Amino acid sequence: MANAANAVANKPAWIDLGTTDAAAAGTFYSTVFGWDVEVNPDPQYGGYGLARLGGKDVAGIGPTMSPQQPTAWSVYIGTDDAEALGRKVEEAGGTVVMPAFDVGDQGRMAVFADPRGAVISAWQPSAMGGFQTEGANAYSWAELNARDVGAVLPFYRDVFGWALHTSDSPEMPYTEFQLDGRSIAGATEMSPMAPAEMPNYWLVYFGVEDVDASTAEAVRAGGKEMLAPMDFPGGRMSMIADPQGAIFGLLRLHQG
Repeated sequence: MANAANAVANKPAWIDLGTTDAAAAGTFYSTVFGWDVEVNPDPQYGGYGLARLGGKDVAGIGPTMSPQQPTAWSVYIGTDDAEALGRKVEEAGGTVVMPAFDVGDQGRMAVFADPRGAVISAWQPSAMGGFQTEGANAYSWAELNARDVGAVLPFYRDVFGWALHTSDSPEMPYTEFQLDGRSIAGATEMSPMAPAEMPNYWLVYFGVEDVDASTAEAVRAGGKEMLAPMDFPGGRMSMIADPQGAIFGLLRLHQG
């Protein structure tokens, strides 16, 4: 599947949720986004479920792999060689948390940490290529939240070949990671209000038609509003914690 690997190389290719209660999480996200979640019955996949929207793959939901693993959304960057990518991660000062391994016949994955500890995964596709749809009620954006974020940006440039485009707004500088001239992810300074024990992390945003309505729906379904709907120069957003504690964003971008 070299063509599939090349198509997603160095771009966000997949997201999934590791959670303490996969069944309850599936119900929550199905309520909020209208997903259909189908759990793979093959024991080798450990209860992993595929979430689909209109029959198209949008995300994965599965149990955490160990008691130490936090309930959280993971971002996967596409690659055509997960082992080689791991070597680049180490050369750039990062850590290989989980070396590349086969996920059935679906592909290969690996888990890395950048030099400041933010975890990001890699996906080398075979049978499963990655996202089949993005936008409303599906993946929209991924964002690194880090303390002293400027110190870690060169890692992503060196490992994934991402160009760094940082706004000159002194109040809220924001870096867009770009590939072939297209913005594919972002990075921002972690809020000073974040607890000291909170590690640097990647945040997943889902696109919605109405941030306020979807925020209210998420709260009704058992989620917790972490950041009320607010406008920013590119659109409107909010942040939610699901019933098991995984944090995600809701996003509507301005058109045009």
